[in-house]
Amino acid sequence: MRESELLSHIASLAANQPLRFPHVLLPPGDDCAILRSPSADPILLTVDNLVEGRHFTPDTPIDLIARKAIARSISDIAAMGARPLAALAAAVLPTDYPHARQLADALHRWGDFFNCPVVGGDLSSASSPLILSITAVATRPLPSPDSTAWRPLTRAGARPGDELFLTGPLGASLISGRHLRFTPRIAEGIAAAHSPLVHAMMDISDGLGRDAARMAEASRVRIHLHADRLPLATECRSWLDAARDGEDYELLIAADPALRAHHHAVIPAIAGLPPVPLIGPIGLVAATDDHHPPECTIFTPDGPHDAASLGWDH
Repeated sequence: MRESELLSHIASLAANQPLRFPHVLLPPGDDCAILRSPSADPILLTVDNLVEGRHFTPDTPIDLIARKAIARSISDIAAMGARPLAALAAAVLPTDYPHARQLADALHRWGDFFNCPVVGGDLSSASSPLILSITAVATRPLPSPDSTAWRPLTRAGARPGDELFLTGPLGASLISGRHLRFTPRIAEGIAAAHSPLVHAMMDISDGLGRDAARMAEASRVRIHLHADRLPLATECRSWLDAARDGEDYELLIAADPALRAHHHAVIPAIAGLPPVPLIGPIGLVAATDDHHPPECTIFTPDGPHDAASLGWDH
């Protein structure tokens, strides 16, 4: 079973959780799940695996393995516009692994760096590659004069007429090594979650094409991307690589056209955070009808391409 099929099955199993469990505000299917605490504050939860041979090579420095492991989960939190609180780290170490202490030191160092301290976890060993699993917990940003405007953003809020933007260039993340050194867009996500003009957001980890198709499906809309508008990273050779390479960890944002018309595609500053300039628009959101179901299409000089086929499906 492919990843997309299994994720769809899991989402269907949990679809009625908010009805059965009132404290579940958002079940599986987005970057984070959202729970309601007894004090009514939202609690956001996410978990990501990092597997040797899949997400990093055996010769990757321990410090960069730890950095990526922590940053991947925090990127999911950034995609919801929330503030990380803490992390749990579970590891399956290869038998007689010689770098365990160094790895533990690095995980705690990067957790502290991103204001997401590692507060617990689990250890085991096996005849297998190194596997790290990082669970991150988050909540609303710290109180500010703009706190009442904040709400967690999901990938399900895109509306017909919205324009699509990015927080940075795409492509060649593996070739350049950027997939090991990226910085989660926490400040950008928080600013977006305060803006009434931003309707949906998600991080780009499996490739723009596949992830934008997930936003289209979740929002029940059609997304049209334009190949000639995609911002290419320095090492990226083409729009195709930008759409399918993945591991970019930039944010894909669906916003009202007024963001461009009245604010020049800049999310206005909020208390304690600077304004956030966006790249785009790279595409548009359109309505569905009887003949056009939710989908994502990339328009290129060679004609339209199904975006869902471009990216990673583990």
